[in-house]
Amino acid sequence: MRSKARECAFKVIFASEFGGGESRRAVYRAEELDEEEKEYADRLVGIVGEHRKEFSEILDKYSIGFSEKRMFPADRSVLLTALAEIYYVEDVPAVVSIDEAVGLAKKYSTEKSAGFVNGILASVISGDGNEHNH
Repeated sequence: MRSKARECAFKVIFASEFGGGESRRAVYRAEELDEEEKEYADRLVGIVGEHRKEFSEILDKYSIGFSEKRMFPADRSVLLTALAEIYYVEDVPAVVSIDEAVGLAKKYSTEKSAGFVNGILASVISGDGNEHNH
């Protein structure tokens, strides 16, 4: 259930990296999300929108020598989606968020990107000592 919603949130976030792109409704319709999935996707997109600056700082901190602005847009969008879950969705374990993010990176970016995404998110959850992490 959430995998499909998470993937749609990623697509909306990715489109927003380029100034809009497809509307949320168009993405949700194309993926045939049910109401619960739409709510979850909206929640992730909303968290990313609200906490974008914070997430950019986290990505800059953990992507040593590789600023967030230089990342592939697909990788950045996957990472933003995962950070939304890791920090602000209490009932999703961080390991699930990481696993899903790696899967999205493999599907929409490169094999190398999957390792990059995994490494950054693993560093975030192990190095942060943050109470939001599970």
